[in-house]
Amino acid sequence: MPNLDKPSIQWTLLLFLAFVWGSSFILMKKGLLSFSWDQVASLRIVISAIFLSPVLFRNFTKIKKNQWWRICIAGLLGSGIPAYLFPLAQTQISSSLTGMLNSLVPLFTVVIGLLFFQLGFRWMKIGGVVLGLIGAIGLIFSSGNLNVEEGNLIYASLVVMATIMYATNINFIKTFLSEVGAINITSFGFLFTGPFAAVHLFNTDFIDVLKTDATASLNLFYILLLAVFGTAIAVILFNMLIKKVSAVFSSSVTYIIPVFAIFWGILDGESVQTLQFICIAIILTGIYIVNKDNQLERKELISKLNSKK
Repeated sequence: MPNLDKPSIQWTLLLFLAFVWGSSFILMKKGLLSFSWDQVASLRIVISAIFLSPVLFRNFTKIKKNQWWRICIAGLLGSGIPAYLFPLAQTQISSSLTGMLNSLVPLFTVVIGLLFFQLGFRWMKIGGVVLGLIGAIGLIFSSGNLNVEEGNLIYASLVVMATIMYATNINFIKTFLSEVGAINITSFGFLFTGPFAAVHLFNTDFIDVLKTDATASLNLFYILLLAVFGTAIAVILFNMLIKKVSAVFSSSVTYIIPVFAIFWGILDGESVQTLQFICIAIILTGIYIVNKDNQLERKELISKLNSKK
């Protein structure tokens, strides 16, 4: 198990998650070539639940009675409902725009934390979030991803709803599930969402699509990658990160996701502008400031505790 008390490990994990989630929008796009948006979402949840099922039998007795409802909420907000919102949105808006809108998570994490979770107001942390948001908005403008037709604004708003859920869940886990292991939060969260997703999936024409669509097997493989790496493993690692660092720093992963989206574009032959590299530097600087403030806040807390002894 990596030592998440080390800033270098925290940054490594943050970058890895950004890479994995930065790739997830492309995988969803591939899945939608054969399956409907709700089938993609249901498959993602069902495969994740199956992948994590061994943990259920091993750790079932470790969950206390008062923790079940909290894990259920975390499962719904962190993976259950957003899993359906993202592919539905991508039926009408581009995967790149979806990734860009996902950058709103840190901003909502601060706002929701201040309003509902007693997050301490610190100018340095707020400044880092705003700086990262400026960089993310710059990426959106420089990538030409603001061209959303008026009729599709409702689909873009679905992504915004998902980011609000993510932000709420980050604060919720940090506040109410700090004593529960990250693997258990993730695995038992899928225990609540998996059965409902499975029932819905097999009440659609999923089997018929597999039989009649020549590309369905390949696109199902893309969804498998999305579920195992982009959902099950990534959510476990993210929940581990939440427990060790501030909610705002952990949510900053969404600022880096568009960065990896750009590099995917480079591999696909797209050109990159100088402005985009400047925006990337601004984003990383904002995240650095947030993490620096997190370290200072921790030192101040330790100093206060020692002074009371």
